[in-house]
Amino acid sequence: MRRLFLAALLLVPALALADVDARFARLRDQAEPLGSLTSFLEKYIGECSSMFSGPNCRASSEEFRGKYEGKKLYMIIGEEAATMLSPGPYQPGSGNYTIQVVPYFPGGSYALTQGLPTQTDADGNPLLPLIRIAGTTPEGWTAMDFMRLFSSRQVRAQLIFTPQGVWSLPRKRGVGKTTGVAARLEAILLTHARTGDTLGLWFAEEPPAATGGAKKPARKK
Repeated sequence: MRRLFLAALLLVPALALADVDARFARLRDQAEPLGSLTSFLEKYIGECSSMFSGPNCRASSEEFRGKYEGKKLYMIIGEEAATMLSPGPYQPGSGNYTIQVVPYFPGGSYALTQGLPTQTDADGNPLLPLIRIAGTTPEGWTAMDFMRLFSSRQVRAQLIFTPQGVWSLPRKRGVGKTTGVAARLEAILLTHARTGDTLGLWFAEEPPAATGGAKKPARKK
């Protein structure tokens, strides 16, 4: 029974890593797997504002940031947490579609973002340029099948990124500030949560047309 349980634990990562695009796989293999985004953001930012923060809190945070300077990290965003994904245009004739990504990845009280946000909307949410990822549905799919991927939370994201520093923006309503970690997104792989099939793939060095010029507010959910 114990062996079966361990095998089940190993199955999910195996499905996430199987049959991956070779270029993405090379980047992933160069990156350090990230267990918890929330824990990483808390240690990286190191606000040290809690009464339980030790005297060496800030020094520990600086040491932690130095450890990851210029280093690639890899994480899996489960389908239930992938609220930054939404359906874009869909072409019934060809089955071609676009998946929109707001590059704002929440973890606890903080978030990881693509680059450094400099503006917020009226509610204080950072404004970030959309990333658009193209793909084609299997033969026989309809627009409803495509939309169902999002309404029933069937899209999983795999992310490779390099942290670049801490940012903070004042909240427009209330006191305090919104804080996060700016990063260079190296690659994003979107897959079907149940089958593991690839739904879309994006790399940072692709032409600028791969990302949208319009900025969209990042909303915590």
